Formats: sequence, C-alpha cells, structure tokens
Amino acid sequence: QGFSQVQVLAQENTLAGITLWKTGGQHGSDALYANPDLATRMGETSGLVFDSAKEKRLYIAGDTVWAPPYVDSLQRYQPEVVVLNIGCATVDGFGPIIMGKEDASRTLELLPHSTVVASHMEAVNHCLLSRAELREYCRENGIEQRVLIPDDGEMLSL
Repeated sequence: QGFSQVQVLAQENTLAGITLWKTGGQHGSDALYANPDLATRMGETSGLVFDSAKEKRLYIAGDTVWAPPYVDSLQRYQPEVVVLNIGCATVDGFGPIIMGKEDASRTLELLPHSTVVASHMEAVNHCLLSRAELREYCRENGIEQRVLIPDDGEMLSL
C-alpha cells in the first residue's frame, strides 16, 4: 500500500508533539457479544484521543455503543470534541452496533462544554439514522448548536 512507517499503537503514544491514547469500546450489545460467532465478526474496537497544546482535545470514539469503556474514556480524558459513529447501524435481533441519536445527548450531559461531530450516517446499508432525523432530534432537544452534522466531503474547523 506504500506505507513506510507503520507501528502498533500502545495505550499512550507520542507523535510529532501530539499525545494519542488508545481507548476501548464495544461494537454491539452485551447480547451480541454473548454469541461467539457474532462476537468474532464484530471483533475488538478502539477509539483514539488526540491531545496537543495547540488544539482542542479530540476523541474519535470509533465503532462503539454506549458502554463502560466509552463512558470511562469520556470521564478520563474530558475531550472538547467527540466524533461519534452515530448512524445507529444495527444487527437484526441484537440491536445497534454503533451509537444512535440519544447517545449524542448522553455524551453532552457528561461533557457540558464539548461538541459532538456526528459521523457514519447514510454510510452503509445497515445505518438506520439519517442526517435529517438527527438534525430534527437535535432541534427538539436543544442541542443543535453542540452537535455538528457534516455533509459528505464537508470540512469542519473547530
């Protein structure tokens, strides 16, 4: 693929003056992970927290549902910006395998001065949450100023 510098991430890493922490997650419900075949298919998941003196602390949560590893990461790192895969992708009979719209509210309740960037909507066929539905939910819940919902290809400056 042409990559010349590849390394496995440790729990804490430093690269070009940026500290990166690897976080845990859970790519589906407890019931899903109780099924060995599905647990193998979902695999392990992780997120990354980026910290630099020049930027806001950023947490890319990755493919996770609301679960203790995610909550622990919010509480430990106190990110100012959280990127959530929030399309509510679902496995029939086992529920969501990534965040849904309510998780934006729950995140902001734990981090009252942070911003959520919503990602992974309308990305694959099992993502049930649309941008329009999330925008409406945010308006109804008074969080539309704190949840950014970029269009495909849109660049954000935070």
